Amino acid sequence: MSDASLPRAIEDEAHLEELLARPSAADVAFARTLSDDVLVLGAGGKMGPSLARRVRRACDAAGASRRILAVSRFSEPEVPAALEKDGIEAVRCDLLDPGQVARLPRAGHVLYMAGRKFGSSDRPDLTWAHNTIVPVYVARRFEGARIVVFSTGNVLPMVPPSSAGATEADEPDPVGEYAQSCLGRERVFEHFSREQGTACVLFRLFYAVDLRYGTLVDIARQVRDGEPVDVRVGRVNAIWQGDANSYAWRALSLCASPPRPLVVTGPEVVSLREVAERFATRFGRAARLEGAEGPFALLGNPAECVSLLGAPEVTLERLIEWTADWVERGGRSLGKPTKFERVDGRF
Repeated sequence: MSDASLPRAIEDEAHLEELLARPSAADVAFARTLSDDVLVLGAGGKMGPSLARRVRRACDAAGASRRILAVSRFSEPEVPAALEKDGIEAVRCDLLDPGQVARLPRAGHVLYMAGRKFGSSDRPDLTWAHNTIVPVYVARRFEGARIVVFSTGNVLPMVPPSSAGATEADEPDPVGEYAQSCLGRERVFEHFSREQGTACVLFRLFYAVDLRYGTLVDIARQVRDGEPVDVRVGRVNAIWQGDANSYAWRALSLCASPPRPLVVTGPEVVSLREVAERFATRFGRAARLEGAEGPFALLGNPAECVSLLGAPEVTLERLIEWTADWVERGGRSLGKPTKFERVDGRF
């Protein structure tokens, strides 16, 4: 699916979900190399259902007869029912319960998406429990599996806005308890990888966008609603969630012991000021810009990811157009702002 073949606008949520879960040729080709089943842990969140569906569809297209299991507490009962309808086995599990984790079905390939971000400032203890204790249970249960560990760019240092962004070579320097707990998650998996030989990728994702949430969505809605846009961080990353799904799936091929860090985002960088002005022109209203660009921003350089797994299929230009159209038409929001403007690490 090339950018030229993509729709000019996304009609509704059904269309959005179909695009997010539509496997690329590379996804299907990778599915042919699989030797075991696939388990998506923490599959009830923002990205989990579409990732599980993409994996299911890639395996089906490849003729690979594999079980695809989606594990979560599933607080929304319609989610597991919809996954089952699409050929994915939904498994209810409280990952903070070691007994339940120990009873999970075995699988040779694990996409680990479990974690906690929003509300971290209110219940830091719960954030640390989710982000550092659960990995212990999972690493023990899935010893010897290949595990893509979803992490965040927040574990990396802030960089000058004019730079190309932090890379895999940069030492972590997390700001705030949320980011520190995410580094804790990485270190737990690193420990078990070194001790048990379990191959992992530390999937340091910067700001996926799916039109119902994401950095671009936050900015577009603020402009549309006449709210101030904080431009202190100056520039941010963005990547289409479908491309992030594809990268996560195929990153299983990169798992190593000790774990391999991977910076994952789009190669183009968003200027907050410029994109806010662009949305303002589209919506026919002035952008209320607040603050002045500061000396540091949280940016990732995905050159290694692009070199290993190819460029994203959806360009930043396409993503901006999709977002503008979606927000202008009143498309649904998940109501979960990214808080990209925070420089103190408090979420």
